[in-house]
Amino acid sequence: MLRTHTCGELTIKNAGQTVMLCGWLAHSRDLGGMTFIDLRDRYGITQLVFNMDTNKELCNQARKLGREFVLRATGKVTERSGKNLKIPTGEIEIIVDKLEILNESRTPPFTIEDETDGGDELRMKYRYLDLRRTPLRNNLLQRHKVGRAVREYFDSNGFTDVETPFFIKSTPEGARDFVVPSRLNPGEFYALPQSPQTFKQLLMVSGFDRYYQIVRCFRDEDLRADRQPEFTQIDCEMSFVEQEDVLQMFEGMVKQVFKKVRGLELPVFSRMTYADAMKYYGIDKPDIRFEMRIADLSSPLSSGRGDGGEVVRGKGFKIYDDAELVGGICAKGCAEYTRKQLDELTEWVKRPQIGAGGLGYIKYNADGTLKSSFDKFFDEASLRKIAEKSSAKAGDLILILAGPEAKTRKALGELRLEMGSKLGLRDKNKFECLWVVDFPLLEWNEEEQRWFAMHHPFTSPKNEDMALFNSLSPGEDKDKVAPKANAYDIVINGVEVGGGSIRIHNKELQQQMFKVLGLTKEETEQKFSFILNAFEFGAPPHGGIAFGFDRLCSMIINNEDYIRDYIAFPKNNSGRDVMLDSPSAIDEKQKKELGLK
Repeated sequence: MLRTHTCGELTIKNAGQTVMLCGWLAHSRDLGGMTFIDLRDRYGITQLVFNMDTNKELCNQARKLGREFVLRATGKVTERSGKNLKIPTGEIEIIVDKLEILNESRTPPFTIEDETDGGDELRMKYRYLDLRRTPLRNNLLQRHKVGRAVREYFDSNGFTDVETPFFIKSTPEGARDFVVPSRLNPGEFYALPQSPQTFKQLLMVSGFDRYYQIVRCFRDEDLRADRQPEFTQIDCEMSFVEQEDVLQMFEGMVKQVFKKVRGLELPVFSRMTYADAMKYYGIDKPDIRFEMRIADLSSPLSSGRGDGGEVVRGKGFKIYDDAELVGGICAKGCAEYTRKQLDELTEWVKRPQIGAGGLGYIKYNADGTLKSSFDKFFDEASLRKIAEKSSAKAGDLILILAGPEAKTRKALGELRLEMGSKLGLRDKNKFECLWVVDFPLLEWNEEEQRWFAMHHPFTSPKNEDMALFNSLSPGEDKDKVAPKANAYDIVINGVEVGGGSIRIHNKELQQQMFKVLGLTKEETEQKFSFILNAFEFGAPPHGGIAFGFDRLCSMIINNEDYIRDYIAFPKNNSGRDVMLDSPSAIDEKQKKELGLK
């Protein structure tokens, strides 16, 4: 070994020992008669000392070293006079008597510090340097701990880790596949798996009643902060279970991982139906660290649903009279918002990402009076009814949006999150976990005039909605309410980290699903004959879940949904690896071998 210790383990107990350390030069300070170097490896930093009076040649050598030089230092551990108690090695330093340069380094293109001066693209181009920074290094070390805790939990609960293929068959539905041409089968293509869904179901048919895999998956979709074209998934499946068994098992997994990695004891997870999530939070992954529920201030014109009553209609205010939905949220203690703050909120909701036409408001002043942006149409009694429906008290601010129901609920949900952030209600040190259940099984696509699977086509309908499901026909039932699915998502602080379902395990029911989705018998046979055939050989009832491992890590480690900093070598927002400069063209010889033009 080139070293006796790492740069993060020496303490005052090692004083007097002669040690050898290896690492990178993080900082150098020349104080005339003394030179100090901070030597860094992945375990920490140790201060090296060079004294002009005792070893002039060595001190001069140290002065000439550049940042990120790879060094090996030999010397004696001594107690520091000026201690740095912010780091584990801050009570000691090494009086160096021998220094070796193991490799030199060019000046890095950005500072390798916790707070760096490098932009995203530059740091991704030199990702191997970015990973030397403490925050990213710690993220990957913590990611390793999350993976280890997950494996320990599954191992202790009788799960088997089984690998599934990466070269599979392209199938319809869901996101776009990445495809790979086959040289040995010209004109034919493999697809990279979006998930091991059908394989884990086949493993249940095979009798492996508890399966898991921490597996790479691939989806050719538009990218966001919480998406990558290739990502890691904790994939799981169980036989002879109902929904409650799955929820209990994987709630236990999340609790154990939080305890082992963060030392946190999570309470019992809340549960909420999809319908309530959309009604009260405008989103199917609500952040329940704070209340601020959406109040329905009108009965939607199209369906008669709603709990608000006619408190906003019939006042001559056309925007509200004609709206399918008028909804509001109550921002506690915000009645003192200035006109400038309200104008900024109005511009925020008008952004294309939110899409609202405007923002109405009612100030419930501390003295009990009410002032609105639509006083011309509403008297004080009417405003008080709105305040009552919004659960507002003196000192609060009611923010109101109106328009098409689905669009307005979504916009209110986004506004709620924005206000939660502004008011400091989204505490990064607080974790609220939630199961969202009873999703719609199907959703209607207006453009294609047909049903699509809300999750995937292997999800089973709820037993109580089986008759409704069996009555559906492809392309003819857009006005029908979709049957509910035996499906569930796990949400942590407003971030969906996993989702799953109880699967279809009966051939006839699976064929009916494909029929409702508009697949012909020929398409069904071509794409899915393997799983339909398997269902004829005693497929057990089964269900499972898949967690986005990158998202789960980002939530557990730092309570955020920006996953790029938790992946060693991520792609940018255009799906490019700027370090490797990929994707890239291939030469003509390769194209010819693959039968490509």
